[in-house]
Amino acid sequence: MTLLETEGLSRRFGGLTAVDGVAFQLAEGEIRGLIGPNGAGKTTFVSLLSGRIRPSAGRIRFAGEDVTMLPAHKRVGRGIAYTFQITSIFARMTALDNVKLAAQRRLAHSWAGPDSERLEAAAMDALARVGLAARAGGLAGTLSYGHQRLLEVAMGLAMAPRLLMLDEPTQGLSDEEIAGFVGLVRGIARDATVLLIEHNMRVVMELASRITVLERGRILAEGTPAEIRRDEAVQRAYLGG
Repeated sequence: MTLLETEGLSRRFGGLTAVDGVAFQLAEGEIRGLIGPNGAGKTTFVSLLSGRIRPSAGRIRFAGEDVTMLPAHKRVGRGIAYTFQITSIFARMTALDNVKLAAQRRLAHSWAGPDSERLEAAAMDALARVGLAARAGGLAGTLSYGHQRLLEVAMGLAMAPRLLMLDEPTQGLSDEEIAGFVGLVRGIARDATVLLIEHNMRVVMELASRITVLERGRILAEGTPAEIRRDEAVQRAYLGG
């Protein structure tokens, strides 16, 4: 089943076309890699999918529904979650409270309401999945950059999304943390579809069943990791071949 699709999706900023007529399909349950050189339009593309910015042209459908004009918070309610390329945590709040805020958007309960225990349990479960349960009570701003990235992933997980979009999630992670992240994404994919925007090609090739390559706001190539490795246009544009 196609979970997400776009038709003619474009975004212009003045005279710059960052995303140019993209037709894209994402199947439910897959892990899709999205790669491309700097300035290819990757972050703009996923910002369009999440509703953070509106398209200049084209349409977006999610689970069969036209969501092109839905704001970001309503897309969260439909099951779309997006972690940012630059961390967007509340530095003066604890890690637990950051995740509780995200979970609250899904559960729609007040902090002191009768389901506060359920809210905390959901947040702690998300922290445990990314390996941050022991740091739940610490201020988010005191976490290392890599752990702040994992905190963002926990915030996305707390929304119980159908689609989780991860923008450069391994940036700042150690080799050991990256290995744990690979296992984490495989676990996430048992319950959700994953769109992974990532520069670490080892991670992309290991995780993704299919890869989409953007260049100058357009799709340059799509295929399995083996097909993308062999693609001469991709090699010239991105992989250094």
